[in-house]
Amino acid sequence: MILYSYFRSSAAYRVRIVLNLKQIPYQIKTINLLEQKHKTQEYLILNPQGLVPTLLLEDGQILSQSPAIIEFLETKYPHPALLSNDLLEKTYQQSIINIIACDIHPINNSRVLKYLKHNFNCNESQINSWYANWIQEGFQAIEGYLQKFAKEEFKYAWGNQPSIVDAFLVPQVYNALRFNVSIENYPIIMKIYKNCNILEAFIKAAPENQPDKI
Repeated sequence: MILYSYFRSSAAYRVRIVLNLKQIPYQIKTINLLEQKHKTQEYLILNPQGLVPTLLLEDGQILSQSPAIIEFLETKYPHPALLSNDLLEKTYQQSIINIIACDIHPINNSRVLKYLKHNFNCNESQINSWYANWIQEGFQAIEGYLQKFAKEEFKYAWGNQPSIVDAFLVPQVYNALRFNVSIENYPIIMKIYKNCNILEAFIKAAPENQPDKI
């Protein structure tokens, strides 16, 4: 498999975590977003949306959009399972995942922040305020879910084994810290973040450990 990735892309970060947790061999091919490599004709043939990640399978099939890629990996490679087999628990897990994938990330990704800067003349302070607002609103909801459904002794978001919830949550926390967003009011989230980041699968997936780090 070849994962078309950029080291700071939180969507690619999620997929790297899942690939590592499932111990699926893959290669990284860098798509440098700063150099606009995602807009080249060559890459647009692979991914018409011009985003990362893209996963090229061994049989030549091409997958895009991190939630879809992760769902494919969970179905194709069911061991270790990263979602609950219990329908209700699985739905709770997906609720947290969707807060990140649908409510936080889409309005805080780099192309949205650039649009705010170039089309609405927002300064750095205003952009950072925008970013922090959606992080904190989303994290407040996630913390509430975890308080309600996760047991205190759990190391990770949904038990004592990492799950897809952690694969979505850790990159979002990483980005929040990179943007200096205050998240001290979310102790469960921070506990999960710290516990995940001592695991090899998360360490190998971290932005600072990517071959395309610049």
